[in-house]
Amino acid sequence: MSRRRLLGTAGVAGATGLVLGAAGGATGYAATRDEAPAALTSVGSTEVMFHGKHQPGITTPLQARGHLIAFDLTPGAGRKEAAALMRRWSATAERLMAGEPATGGSADGTGHDTGIALDAGPSSLTVTFGFGATFFERTGLKGHRPPGLDPLPPFSADHLDAGRSNGDLWVQIGADDALVAFHALRAVQKEAAATATVRWQMDGFNRTPGATAKPMTTRNLMGQIDGTGNPKPADSDFDKRLFVAAGAGDPAYDWLAGGSYAVVRRIRMLLDDWEKLPVERQERVIGRRKADGAPLSGGTETTEMDLDKAGPDGKLLIPGNAHARISSPERNSGAAMLRRPFSYHDGIASDGGPDAGLLFICWQADPLRGFVPVQRKLDRGDALSPFLRHEASGLFAVPAGAAQGEYVGQRLLES
Repeated sequence: MSRRRLLGTAGVAGATGLVLGAAGGATGYAATRDEAPAALTSVGSTEVMFHGKHQPGITTPLQARGHLIAFDLTPGAGRKEAAALMRRWSATAERLMAGEPATGGSADGTGHDTGIALDAGPSSLTVTFGFGATFFERTGLKGHRPPGLDPLPPFSADHLDAGRSNGDLWVQIGADDALVAFHALRAVQKEAAATATVRWQMDGFNRTPGATAKPMTTRNLMGQIDGTGNPKPADSDFDKRLFVAAGAGDPAYDWLAGGSYAVVRRIRMLLDDWEKLPVERQERVIGRRKADGAPLSGGTETTEMDLDKAGPDGKLLIPGNAHARISSPERNSGAAMLRRPFSYHDGIASDGGPDAGLLFICWQADPLRGFVPVQRKLDRGDALSPFLRHEASGLFAVPAGAAQGEYVGQRLLES
């Protein structure tokens, strides 16, 4: 009989004292099925509010599971149908994020919850909605399409699949429990019914909260700490970088005040090639130590990079083509974005390597001042580029949060 262990969230194992050895594993595991239900752990009981100034899922801490789905409106569906869908989606998201069943109002007429997450808590669930450029044409709102939705320029690393890119509507789901996330996915799909059909779907994951001794910046599938240089809420210009300011520009775009733009990229990592590199070479490609994320110029993960510091041989400690150097705000006229990705693994690709990488999601007040200049710079000589392949892309305008009694996008759809 193989060894088994039961792992709880941080602190739970210590509180219950459960330790199972090889001999007692099967008995102990079966016994837990007959015990009285325990209170939800801190991970399961954590609730994110649906209503607020901004939509959830933007500044919310990274969750363990994620689903990204793009929809296209069905032929004949227009502004009226889109408004009804956003009303249904918002009501469903509010219930689910509170840990309640997704009951009532289903457009498919079933009128009952699937029961997938019946005995779970909210688990930090967030549901976030966005509009693609084509949404405005199909709803007769072309005059309200903001210039930030102008198409992204092509990049040399692009190998984009049009069928897995863009879309009229975009939904981001995140949760710290896989069943809670899937429950939300099914509810969103059911509510779309005859109004919108799925264009593409991507599923991702991150480290589970409580899996490390202390909170840490997540690692990507290359093993690198990813997200150290993100803007911080304590920064004086944090809101300015992330959210569209009220009264900025044409009144036709006022509906987006308090909202943001999401750039979504499916970036395959060529892991077989990457893992052949010695760790020292990997660190020079990134510009940071693999063990703790500290810059090669010294210090800890949060130490500012010294881009001018050289070693005894006179060479820059952070190489000129290192990813961290090229993508830094100091090298991009201050351009920055909030990166909030999920990793993904979809089996083996046709070339025999892992079909795995990053569902890159970044948030900014203006993609032409956030994502685009940084990606252009990376496109011209990033040492990491040979190990990446951008396979899908999307750009979405994400409205502000809904106030009590409102639905997401109401200011646009009822303007």
